[in-house]
Amino acid sequence: MIKDSVFAALDLANQRRAERRRFLKFAGGASAAAGGLALLSACGGGGGSPTPSPSPSPTPSPTGTAVPNDIAILQLALNLEYLEAQFYSIAAFGRYLPASSTGGVVGTPGAVTGGRQRIFDDRVIANYAREIAADEIAHVDALRAVITAASPNFVINMPAINIDGGATGAFTAAARAAGVVGATETFDPYASDENFLLAAFLFEDVGVTAYKGASPLITNATYLEAAAGILAAEAYHAGLIRSELFQRGLTARSNANKIAAARDALDGTGTLDAGIATADASGNLTVANIVPADGNGVAYSRSTGQVHNIVYLRRDAGIGGGFFPAGTNNSLESLRTSTAPTATPTPTPTATATPR
Repeated sequence: MIKDSVFAALDLANQRRAERRRFLKFAGGASAAAGGLALLSACGGGGGSPTPSPSPSPTPSPTGTAVPNDIAILQLALNLEYLEAQFYSIAAFGRYLPASSTGGVVGTPGAVTGGRQRIFDDRVIANYAREIAADEIAHVDALRAVITAASPNFVINMPAINIDGGATGAFTAAARAAGVVGATETFDPYASDENFLLAAFLFEDVGVTAYKGASPLITNATYLEAAAGILAAEAYHAGLIRSELFQRGLTARSNANKIAAARDALDGTGTLDAGIATADASGNLTVANIVPADGNGVAYSRSTGQVHNIVYLRRDAGIGGGFFPAGTNNSLESLRTSTAPTATPTPTPTATATPR
């Protein structure tokens, strides 16, 4: 039974996640970071260097094997989880995912560009980072297990990922487009606690709107339940990141709002995002906005194309760029492609993304 296989796979992933949680609960400070490395190694990691292991050559999908649409949606989700897990893992633990968690059959395998461990100034933020990292790593394991239960031939390779904070890094390109930094400045998410939170904010809301938008496309109730569970976890992460940034004051609020506006400009709608703060009667950003939602309090949805607009940092239809230089991997070409905007976004004086 598909449902039994899926639940067995999720149970295994949950057991691994529980082991990480038990460790993180009782370990503190530097010992927690070191223990996190040991746990990741025990779950299949290699040596202590953050340099990714060489990826195996891709194996073509068997001729005549048609991927179900539900599985293709899960493949799309796995691309996003690869990105988030690699970012949080290197920032929180100082290492990338093990090769055993990134290989597959579908698509071209890629390596990770950039990233390093962040030695957090705030111990609370450090704890949050480790918590979210453990969740995102578990999401990768769970999705891979669910897809494998359907067929090992449907598991996608991790594509090339850019999480560099240098001049040619995707974070710098995104921050420049948003107006968070100047046209010649760089944005390093590993340089400060606040930069880390802003980088996390860029990813988390995309994950929530992506899962929300994909949910009506999933027909299998068991797969939908699994996706809904991950959506809930991503929403908790997003709310936490928004709350922490709001508490950090006007500069953090302004920069987060610029990132939200840039995401809206990239997907071409101007209506599917919201900053973390709105202005009071005096024009100051003092009113919290924790949920990017419509007038009914329902979180926004993005199409698969709009999600790719943001992660590719492009406003036209195509494959590749930004955080996925060579594009995402998927059995369906349509689920790798960004979209041309269907509407002109409302101009924002502080955060206009530069079209490619």
